[in-house]
Order: sequence, then structure tokens, then C-alpha cells
Amino acid sequence: MRRLVAPVAVLSGALVLAGCGSGDTQADSQADSKAELSVSGAYMPQPVSDSMAAGFLTVTNKGGTKDQLTSVTSDVGEVTAHETVDASMQEAKDISVPAHGQLVFKSGGNHLMFEKLKRKPKQGEKVTVKLHFAESGTVTVEIPVKSATYSPKTGH
Repeated sequence: MRRLVAPVAVLSGALVLAGCGSGDTQADSQADSKAELSVSGAYMPQPVSDSMAAGFLTVTNKGGTKDQLTSVTSDVGEVTAHETVDASMQEAKDISVPAHGQLVFKSGGNHLMFEKLKRKPKQGEKVTVKLHFAESGTVTVEIPVKSATYSPKTGH
């Protein structure tokens, strides 16, 4: 009888640990399913126009679920997200940020369009922008104003 006690105890302990591991994996899976957004590479070339400007940045999603950029607001003026489709620019109602991916706003592609500027941002200043997402809520970004000819090393 004593010979059976040790193997049964080892088997019972293994089953308990396996149950714990299963729960942790499920919790990790659920945490991974949410969108995890961050913003990098933001800049605005100093506008040459008194009423319009453009903004560029990258939204990275490290989470396992996509999110949607639904609108953009700023105290400097009206802001809309634009995408380039078939070589023409058009306003986008919402733009996806893929799971484990990026939404890139770059010169010649998707970009933020600032219109009806209340003031003309100058090089060295920062423009505050609020990115509104369907799932992640609002992300506030301070966009530095660069020279009108600024071209980032990252290519966007």
C-alpha cells in the first residue's frame, strides 16, 4: 500500500499544477486579446499656409485585437484623417489599427489634415492632438512642429 501512496501523490500534484497552468494561459490569452496602442514618430512640418497643415505619426498595436481610429481633435483647428486611395486623397471615417500591427501616417500616404487653423504653428512648438479609438478610448499626443522641409530618418 505504501508503494502506491508516493506515485498517487506525484500524479495528484502534477494534475493540480497542470490546472494552474491552464488558467494562467487563459488569462494571458485574454490579456493579449485587447488592443495595446502606442504612438511614435509624430511630427508636423511647419505649415506654409495660414489655414492648413499636415501631421504624421505611427500608431502601433501590440495587442491581439484590432482597433479603429474614429476621429481626431485638436485645439489648433479641425483635424481629419485622410487616406490615399488610387493616388487621390480622401477623408477616412475610420481607419483600422491591425492587431500586432501599425497604422502609419506618412508623407504621400495616410496623414492627418489640419484645416481652419486658429493659429499657425511654428517650428519648435508642439500641437496637442487627441486620437479617438473605438476600443481604446482617447490617446493624447504632443506633435512637435518641425521645419517645413523636415524629412525623418524613418521615412515617414
